[in-house]
Amino acid sequence: MKKLVVLLSFLLPSLVMAAGGSKFPLDHADIDRTDQASLQSGAKVFMNYCMGCHQTQYQRYQRTFEDLGIPLEMGQANLQFTGEKVGDYMKNAMPKESAAKWFGAAPPDLTLVARVRGADWLYTYLRTFYVDESRPFGVNNKVFPDVGMPHVLQELQGIPRETHEERMIDGEMKSQYVGIKSDGSGTLSPEEYDKAVLDLVNYLVYLGEPSRLQAESMGRWVLVFVLVLFVFVYLLKKEYWRDVH
Repeated sequence: MKKLVVLLSFLLPSLVMAAGGSKFPLDHADIDRTDQASLQSGAKVFMNYCMGCHQTQYQRYQRTFEDLGIPLEMGQANLQFTGEKVGDYMKNAMPKESAAKWFGAAPPDLTLVARVRGADWLYTYLRTFYVDESRPFGVNNKVFPDVGMPHVLQELQGIPRETHEERMIDGEMKSQYVGIKSDGSGTLSPEEYDKAVLDLVNYLVYLGEPSRLQAESMGRWVLVFVLVLFVFVYLLKKEYWRDVH
């Protein structure tokens, strides 16, 4: 038993880091699973900018369209680009061997990424890419240092660069990191980009638990049923034990 406790004490820190731990402060992602407009927008961003490399192979197109209120014909016309059937799983055509050669490792499946990393981690990660010429793709990331992927949303955001300010620290003027700022060349304003990222994260959260809302709704009715049943069971118990007492 003692050996097991010692082993767990060594493993827990690594498990926490694997689940998305980060020294960089995370911004809160104010997601709303009931906002279909946000989910539809997030699905559009994902299909156009993420699906080329990342799969969500445990989710079907048809389930996504139905859950998000997207007519099947519209979804097929605007969110399916390689001739898949509406009942197919959401996979891409990138060979794993080639992906591993290009990126150093095959891009992971993202079906459960929100459950593993957390919405706040994803929201901050997608908003903290910055130019770093020393990296293979010319960018780095504050949340995931030495990240091995390009900034796929740069078309939307523009070219992001670190910004610093001279501040008095311990009696000396020092350059301090204060954030990341786009050069304005993107198709979206900073506020619109943050909203697009939030929508994308909202969609990824949905993918991790597509039946969450239905389960919560059913759970409330189950609790109501149990409370009503308790009343009848209690009255029945009193009737059975009436002569005994």
